[in-house]
Amino acid sequence: MDERTFLTRMFGAAIRAADPKEALRAHLPERPKGRVVVIGAGKGAAQLAAAFEELWGDPVEGVVVTRYGYSCATRHVNVLEAAHPVPDAAGLAASQALFAAVQGLGEDDLVVALVCGGGSALLAGPAEGLTFDDEVALNKALLASGAPIGAMNAIRKQVSRIKGGRLAAAAYPARVVSLIVSDVPGDDPAQVASGPTVPDHVGRAEALAAIRDYGIELPQRLREFLNTAPEDALSPDDPRFARNEVHVVASAAKSLEAAAELARAEGIPAAILSDAIEGEAREVAKVHAAIAREVAAKGRPFASPVVLLSGGETTVTLRGQGKGGRNSEFLLSLALEIDGVAGVAALAADTDGIDGSEDNAGAFANGGTARAMRGAGVDPAGALADNDAYSAFAAVGGLFEPGPTGTNVNDFRAILVRGEG
Repeated sequence: MDERTFLTRMFGAAIRAADPKEALRAHLPERPKGRVVVIGAGKGAAQLAAAFEELWGDPVEGVVVTRYGYSCATRHVNVLEAAHPVPDAAGLAASQALFAAVQGLGEDDLVVALVCGGGSALLAGPAEGLTFDDEVALNKALLASGAPIGAMNAIRKQVSRIKGGRLAAAAYPARVVSLIVSDVPGDDPAQVASGPTVPDHVGRAEALAAIRDYGIELPQRLREFLNTAPEDALSPDDPRFARNEVHVVASAAKSLEAAAELARAEGIPAAILSDAIEGEAREVAKVHAAIAREVAAKGRPFASPVVLLSGGETTVTLRGQGKGGRNSEFLLSLALEIDGVAGVAALAADTDGIDGSEDNAGAFANGGTARAMRGAGVDPAGALADNDAYSAFAAVGGLFEPGPTGTNVNDFRAILVRGEG
């Protein structure tokens, strides 16, 4: 069996399970008496819009925003592009376009919100009293903090005029149906893209606690705003949300099940460890590596051969100056932990096709990867210390580069263990 081919095929099964058209088909809302306006944001928003147009038919109008290079052809819905993971002026303009699309609607009109991962950065819109530069500074601080997604979103929602349900409130009295592709642990729709159309009960107290607990270094202006803001983000109890609906149409759980089914069909048992793993990528890798070593050497807690699957969203606390996202960093840490262990091969990748800000989705590793890096003149431990997983895997041809996938259900990790014999 070619290990990379097998791992790649499992990744493909996971992506197909989150295919926009199939995900939306079972969740189309009832047709309204009035207009149908599509809005959306995220790395797969264009593909969701194209799929919705095909399933729904005419008439439909609207606008969605996606990351640069992630667009696809649509008939009626206008697709805008903006920067990710740090917002730019195009994202600010896109937010204004989304607000404009839902202005002047009546109670007989329908707004369909197509939301997936990546929307937090794409939907720039600082709250009154803050500037766009403040929002950029906030995003940079959050990305470098290593805080989990829930903590980051708690802060984002308090300093935004579009997140935390505010876009849905702007569409009132139209009914808003949110169709969500979840990329967050636990599949809480209010956390995906910081919930532009889905409010939650998290307020300033939780945001301030997150800043304290994770030692997030925010500029003084943002700290002062959070301590003196006149009101919390919107509550789900707000009557403007009473007629709205929210559906999670695709998630990491469904994609991992699809990957497991493919493995079993090829005679390899599969075990899903969790679809909601969080934590520092390099530390999460150590736990995965310990399980893989135990399986390889002692046949417990699973007999080999077996493929270990997991999803969720790890984080990286930036300490160095290198290149690479959380999945590449996970794999580099794993490569060090399985150094010299026979019969173990792994793939970790972001299901949107891009890991962080580079052009790879993730990387491949096995028991010989760390040795190969040293042979190529790269110190893998030093690369990990410098957050330079991308360069380390590039040196040994270990990068996984499928390109944008058109969907996003977060991290995909597969570790094939065939035993030391």
